[in-house]
Amino acid sequence: MHVFLWIVQAVLAALFAMSGLAKATQPKDRLVGKYPWMRDTSRTTVLFIGVMELLGAIGLIVPGATGIAPVLTPAAATGLAVLMALAAVTHIRRGEASGVMVNAVLLALAVLVAWGRFGPYSW
Repeated sequence: MHVFLWIVQAVLAALFAMSGLAKATQPKDRLVGKYPWMRDTSRTTVLFIGVMELLGAIGLIVPGATGIAPVLTPAAATGLAVLMALAAVTHIRRGEASGVMVNAVLLALAVLVAWGRFGPYSW
């Protein structure tokens, strides 16, 4: 199960790192086509979300890999799960069903990592 959790952590980290990097570095106007919800969101909020995704991605890998404060890995997974729950609410309000499905899958994977690393498969 540890190997499976590492694989899930790596996949989540890659997805959140790519998404967060795009949101944190590219102009909002360029991303509106990929993320329609950005039309109604300030650049500061988009930047904040991007930075949180990047920090979450780092938190999924680095603490467990280094052995330094490994409790931060399930904490990062919990934070990303909360972020996905809030994103799903936003997509539901906007009527974007495809966005809700993506958020639901990422939420489920983040909850799996949080459960596993806080619980029976902790470091």
